[in-house]
Amino acid sequence: MSGDTASAGPVLEARNVSRTFGSVIALSDVNLEVRPGEVVGLVGDNGAGKSTLLKILCGALQPSSGQLLVRGEPVTFHSPKDSRGRGIEVVYQDLALATELSIVENIFLGRERRRAGILGRAGFLDRAAMARDAKESLDSLAIEISDVEARCGLLSGGQRQAVAVARAVRWGSRVLLLDEPTAALAVMEADKIGGLVNEVASQGVGVVLVSHNMPQVHQLCHRILVLLRGRIVADLRRDEIKVEDIVMWITGAALASR
Repeated sequence: MSGDTASAGPVLEARNVSRTFGSVIALSDVNLEVRPGEVVGLVGDNGAGKSTLLKILCGALQPSSGQLLVRGEPVTFHSPKDSRGRGIEVVYQDLALATELSIVENIFLGRERRRAGILGRAGFLDRAAMARDAKESLDSLAIEISDVEARCGLLSGGQRQAVAVARAVRWGSRVLLLDEPTAALAVMEADKIGGLVNEVASQGVGVVLVSHNMPQVHQLCHRILVLLRGRIVADLRRDEIKVEDIVMWITGAALASR
């Protein structure tokens, strides 16, 4: 993250966000900031509140209290469509790709480009232009897939993950939320996704990375937020800690030793 980026204001903030489900407190007074080009890790044990927070950030859930801000402006997301309109995209483990469709069809799904003139008005799509744009989107992120007409179901897990990220970035994402992007990948493909995260951040996109892969979190993230029983208990800077320190915070051992 460059000095200019580090000094930029947050593109996404959560202020004192809480969420309850009946008598169960899933999140309590959570504060989070993401700046352009910053990779923020969100870690914690199962049930710590990571998924709940991610769903709030993308509009799939609403907070019981607290506030979200995009570029300093208070916002209310009633659905993921609202957050996408503000440049926030989420890529879940299952990717939400249509495996029977091609790469280009997935990237333009719901945003198909029609041909100019009477043919466009008749419903004909400009497939050549979409294919060119899809290839440019992959190339801009250094994704090595030569045939954008390839069916997504024939791609490897890492390639499908890359297509999902390219789709998010293609549509003007200011913030990319990644939910366990390498959980089901082999080591080599997980490394490629790590490079992709760095490439996305270099283009000024803020990234929130939810992962159980602590070495990769330490390698990729500028800051690491630790959730414990619904609360942020640590805001760690990569250059000040080791992987073992993250684990101690996740388990609560770091709190007990204070």
